Amino acid sequence: MEPLPVVWFIAIALLWTGYLLLEGFDLGVGMRMLFTTRSERDRRVMLNTIGPIWDGNEVWLITAGAAMFAAFPAWYAALFSTLYVPLTITLVGLIVRAVGIEYRGKLHTERWRTVWTWLIGVGSVIVAFCIGAALALTSTGLPLDANGDRVGGPFVWLTPVAVLGGLAVVGFALAHSATFLGLKADGPVRERAGSFAARWAPLCLIPAAGWAILVQFEHGGSVLSWALVALAVIAAVVGWIAARARREGIAFTGYAGFGLFGVASIFAGMFPLVLPSTVDAAFDLTLWNAANGSYTLGVMTVVAGISLPVIVLYQAWSYWIFRKRVTPGMIPEVHIVLPAVLRAR
Repeated sequence: MEPLPVVWFIAIALLWTGYLLLEGFDLGVGMRMLFTTRSERDRRVMLNTIGPIWDGNEVWLITAGAAMFAAFPAWYAALFSTLYVPLTITLVGLIVRAVGIEYRGKLHTERWRTVWTWLIGVGSVIVAFCIGAALALTSTGLPLDANGDRVGGPFVWLTPVAVLGGLAVVGFALAHSATFLGLKADGPVRERAGSFAARWAPLCLIPAAGWAILVQFEHGGSVLSWALVALAVIAAVVGWIAARARREGIAFTGYAGFGLFGVASIFAGMFPLVLPSTVDAAFDLTLWNAANGSYTLGVMTVVAGISLPVIVLYQAWSYWIFRKRVTPGMIPEVHIVLPAVLRAR
């Protein structure tokens, strides 16, 4: 058994885990702007908690996709071609959300702010749901033939498993963002987030738990993968108890641990498969028949070993710099800067 395909399978699992943990609370904050408050100041507090970091968190998505492309080209080709429709929708959601975050404060009218607030929220839901659907399908299977081509129409991917995965990531993002806002915000935003984390967040995690358990039964989970499921449940319980006691740091760690162990259990449960075929098990893509050549994987390992620590250190530094809470008092009153010609008049 060659070690490099296993190394890169673990690396890709870590990259997807990093994306879900970091971008998860970004997406959740975007969703929560739609329903947790009607106060413009509170929305600005929420947006400022992710303002310095949201675009850096998206790098993990790009890196995960690029690693799949370089290390397992057959996996990447089969998955992305079969899921062309939802991944295109994901791209639209990412664009709309990014433009909304940047444009929302550019004009001081109620209609302008409302439109961009809805685009941020809806874009966040779309991205979370489609990413969850894609990951759920790669862990349980797609209709692939012997060549790795899709069998069926463009919406053959839209199955109950895809819906479960989509709801899992949406729910996790809502729960994760509640504990994040408990750490990063103050005032009414902090109070509402704490109440949500204590009351509703455990219900939001149920689809993710169902997805992880489904993968274990689908592939005959190992002792390791079932142990990771158990750790995920324990972490969620710890997070819930801490949220009820308003221990915000422990609550955040507990719910984040649920995401960490949950994703790890899914990848461990599907190992050594990378994309099962629901048409015939003989058409399954595994680490061995989907991996690139040893030379390519070796070069990638050297490059990743140098560049990835730099990226992680830089992102950790940015989190440290912007570690303080965002309070309502930090949000300035809205002001309009007139052009020089108008000021002269």
